[in-house]
Amino acid sequence: MQLHFSPSMRSITISSNNGFIDLMKIKVAACHISYRTVFHTILILAFLLPFVFILTAVVTLEDCLGRRLGPKFLGRVDDSPQRLVRDFYKILNEVKTGEVPPDLKLPDSFDQLVSDMKNNHYDAKTFAFVVKGMMDKFEREIRESKFAELMNKHFAASSIPKGIHCLSLRLTDEYSSNALARRQLPPPELLPTLSDNSYHHFILSTDNILAASVVVTSTVQSSLKPEKIVFHVITDKKTYAGMHSWFALNPVSPAIVEVRGIHQFDWLTRENVPVLEAVENQNGIRNYYHGNHILGANLSDTNPLKFASKLQARSPKYISLLNHLRIYIPELFPNLDKVVFLDDDVVVQRDLSPLWEIDLNGKVNGAVETCRGEDGWVMSKHLKNYFNFSHPLIANHLDPDECAWAYGMNVFDLRAWRATNIRETYHSWLKENLQSNLTMWKLGTLPPALIAFKGHVHPIDPSWHMLGLGYQNKTNVENVKMAAVIHYNGQSKPWLQIGFENLRPFWTKYVNYSNDFVRNCHILDS
Repeated sequence: MQLHFSPSMRSITISSNNGFIDLMKIKVAACHISYRTVFHTILILAFLLPFVFILTAVVTLEDCLGRRLGPKFLGRVDDSPQRLVRDFYKILNEVKTGEVPPDLKLPDSFDQLVSDMKNNHYDAKTFAFVVKGMMDKFEREIRESKFAELMNKHFAASSIPKGIHCLSLRLTDEYSSNALARRQLPPPELLPTLSDNSYHHFILSTDNILAASVVVTSTVQSSLKPEKIVFHVITDKKTYAGMHSWFALNPVSPAIVEVRGIHQFDWLTRENVPVLEAVENQNGIRNYYHGNHILGANLSDTNPLKFASKLQARSPKYISLLNHLRIYIPELFPNLDKVVFLDDDVVVQRDLSPLWEIDLNGKVNGAVETCRGEDGWVMSKHLKNYFNFSHPLIANHLDPDECAWAYGMNVFDLRAWRATNIRETYHSWLKENLQSNLTMWKLGTLPPALIAFKGHVHPIDPSWHMLGLGYQNKTNVENVKMAAVIHYNGQSKPWLQIGFENLRPFWTKYVNYSNDFVRNCHILDS
């Protein structure tokens, strides 16, 4: 059976499948609505009905799923927590580059912030400005406290502890009243050893009696052949009597100790050291090292690390003749061929006799290089860390990436030294720096020595000399135990209250606390 619509849509004929017999012919009544309109209506409904079904389903799901799909799908306002976070983050970005209103009252604590929000009904932007102002304020206070801490530490490091001052005064008094304290050092029969090159000669320059005793005691106790040790202790005129008393009353036999004051060296006159005379007496230099270290300094343009470094460079010890004395060792000890120089803030933990067996290959100075580690304070130092390479003289004569080396434990070949002009070079560069108002370098004796010994340094194994115990509290204790010489270079000396507690025992083990002078002066008790 088949249906046939007439072209005018006015009649419908029903015929058999073979098409020969018309079974029925129906005429359709006339209608005011055209067939085209009906057709288009049906077509539109066919498209709209699925959409209406989907929309109905979404609205239903919106009610069931807590409006998770509805707002995004329908374009409604999103009041979800994520939207609130995005809006607040946008406000924070706007406030970050803005200035805190000067009339905005800043709370002093979190509790006060919560109270102010409740009472003043802060909007989001005002709240962001309050938080920004509080953070800025606290950062300034922390920064100022850090700089104040560094200044206090600098003054503590530059001062003489009461116990050590007491020790010096009591021993000086003992020198004037006790014949044993004045006895000759060394005894007359041992005087020839002072220039005998078959002995191991150590040189120590200091005005700190307690520190000197630790250096000498630790060296002697660590030695396999203490009878071969000769110590030449050099001090200034005011400390000489006390230093002499200490070693006269506390001998370290079988080692030999000589104590001499700067005033007892005939060669060490103003005529021979005119530059050092200027360093000690020039008003500008004295003001630099003893003046107000914050006056004129823009703390907002520096950070605590750089400020600490600048303070360290302004230690008064750097204009002391005792600190510069090592550059005159060949003249002060004309009969010696090879010596080991030790700073007064070292401790010797191993026999140092092998140092005299090291072949320096014709060089003058056997020293540990300080550019072979990751530690920024101590063991990653190059010349650029000590010199101002914007100065033309420095830029023309030095390589900023050249490795630096350590003062404090040095093997000096005095015969090779006497064949050089190291002392003259040292004087010349000191003079240039003075004339340039200290614009070439700031840090004391090492920079001119780095120049003067250029080409004359033989690197020795780092295990001989470990540095930085006065800088870093987190120094590896196991490495400390293994080092031959440990050096408390830095502000935190072990005899100061600011010394690091975990590192101090390596030093205090050589302090004789049963000694009457040490006990009565309450060393490290105050």
